[in-house]
Amino acid sequence: MMHIVLDRPEIPQNTGNIARTCAATGAKLHLIRPLGFELSDKYLKRAGLDYWRLMTYVVHDSWADFLAANPGAALHFATTKAPRDYCQAQYSPDDYLVFGRETKGLDEDLLAANYERCVRIPMIPDARSLNLSNSVAIVLYEALRQQGFPGLSGQGHLHHTALPGEDWKDYI
Repeated sequence: MMHIVLDRPEIPQNTGNIARTCAATGAKLHLIRPLGFELSDKYLKRAGLDYWRLMTYVVHDSWADFLAANPGAALHFATTKAPRDYCQAQYSPDDYLVFGRETKGLDEDLLAANYERCVRIPMIPDARSLNLSNSVAIVLYEALRQQGFPGLSGQGHLHHTALPGEDWKDYI
């Protein structure tokens, strides 16, 4: 199982979207306080839709508490300041993908201490960053691709084919 770590997330809609991505992929979500919202926030719940029942999350009181609860975790730090892009990293099952706050990213001292474990998503020079939930999805799916998408369905199914005169929206 892959792990997504959000260090002090600020925007409930992003965290809700990330929770939905975790549910769809079987990844475990780790939230590190302080959070910029309450877990009962309606925007958080709305963004996660009814996927909350399909995923597992844990809240840690601090970075130190997270590390104590996950000794020896293989961490990858997502940052625009990384020396290599996310596709160059090698991901293994049970790795932890760490993302920072929407407004500030991860702390500089944390990045400096783990620089060889930092990855970035390539962008044009004038772009500051991508949306947090998009960044999580991009890096997580690369990690899962490298592992052959374990436990994930490789094909979709149509449940009903619209007949002439029927409208697809009746089935969605």
